[in-house]
Amino acid sequence: MSEEPFAVSVHILDKEYLVSCVPDEEAGLRETARMLDQRMREIRKTGRILGGDRIAVMAALNIIYELNRLQSGDIPPLAPDLDRRLGDLQRRLDTALAAQPRIDAPDESV
Repeated sequence: MSEEPFAVSVHILDKEYLVSCVPDEEAGLRETARMLDQRMREIRKTGRILGGDRIAVMAALNIIYELNRLQSGDIPPLAPDLDRRLGDLQRRLDTALAAQPRIDAPDESV
């Protein structure tokens, strides 16, 4: 597989941007653009900040502030959502495993 960069089209706040990335990073780039778009829309919805440039700067400041807090240990990473998601995953795994025959069960066909 080629690791040559190529242009990826992402949409942020109703504008298209072409961003160069390597194939292995495309999914991450798209998810990051989606998250930035969501954050910028939340800021725009408040109506207190006008103009795409100002909205982008405020979104960037908020994101970097949160990143700094996560890195310094001031806030646990995604704690409330992570606990809920892990609980959901655990229940799904328990359900799936309960439906499967046990591997360590004695073989009665001997």
